[in-house]
Amino acid sequence: MQALPRNVSAAFVAAPQAAYGRPDWTHDGKDWPNRAHSRFVRVGTRRWHVQIMGQGPVLLLLHGTGAATHSWRDMLPCLAQNFTVVAPDLPGHGYTEQPANEGMTLPGMARGIAALLKQLNLHAVMAAGHSAGAAIALQMCLDGLMAPQAVVALNGALLPLAFHGVGRSLMAPLAKLMASNPLVPMLFAWQAADGNVVARLLAGTGSVIDADGAKFYARLARRSGHAGAALKMMANWDLDLFAARLNKLSVPLLLVVGSNDRSIPPADATKIQRSIPTARIIRMEGLGHLAHEERPAETCEIIENFAVELGILPP
Repeated sequence: MQALPRNVSAAFVAAPQAAYGRPDWTHDGKDWPNRAHSRFVRVGTRRWHVQIMGQGPVLLLLHGTGAATHSWRDMLPCLAQNFTVVAPDLPGHGYTEQPANEGMTLPGMARGIAALLKQLNLHAVMAAGHSAGAAIALQMCLDGLMAPQAVVALNGALLPLAFHGVGRSLMAPLAKLMASNPLVPMLFAWQAADGNVVARLLAGTGSVIDADGAKFYARLARRSGHAGAALKMMANWDLDLFAARLNKLSVPLLLVVGSNDRSIPPADATKIQRSIPTARIIRMEGLGHLAHEERPAETCEIIENFAVELGILPP
């Protein structure tokens, strides 16, 4: 990797607005969405942040890479009218502590979520995951760690990136190198102190979210521990092996796709549907990768209607 500019370390010191390390609940979480429903649960040696709200069948919500429970800020109260909603911060994300590298693999994260549910004595009847969160939910099903009656993938990141030849062979080592260098997430956190950087990243998803959502993404991005966890996920995940097993799924799967998603090609859903006989597709026209944050009420309605159709909720 090319050496960082000589003035980078000085810039870190000169930019107190960039907060390094893990997100701090007392400071960063003081106005966290749905804070009253947050709890901290120790599973083994790791502390998890999870929000639990409502009553009824248990619905597990898993956010995507680089996000946290704030991603469900508007959906959580809505879904809690019919479900017991369980929404954790993924390992290393938000206010959940980061495990060792094995715990940041796709199977490792699936086992971590399963251990959290066991500790809570909750059994998910239904699961919904956004982006990488959808892959974790399906990995849990494939590994027998969870047996829900339905899974909803919201712009699910379920297929390997379309890199070929030497480009593909270089991506994983590059991600591992970046994840192993503590200066990389620190540099990102420093850059994220400029709100325009996060605004450009959000615009790149094809979504337009509200100011509160952008504020929480920016707050987390300024914490190098949170950014480092996202890098570790990219460095440790093997979606080739995961995608090869998708045809083994028997759980009913609903693929919700934002037609303007610039992060995951909307056409991926059609490819997935060919592999999974139980899958079907709903398109949310004009919405991007964060469609569930753009139109939370509509997304809740899609999940609830699917639950009614399968007998999880009464008509």
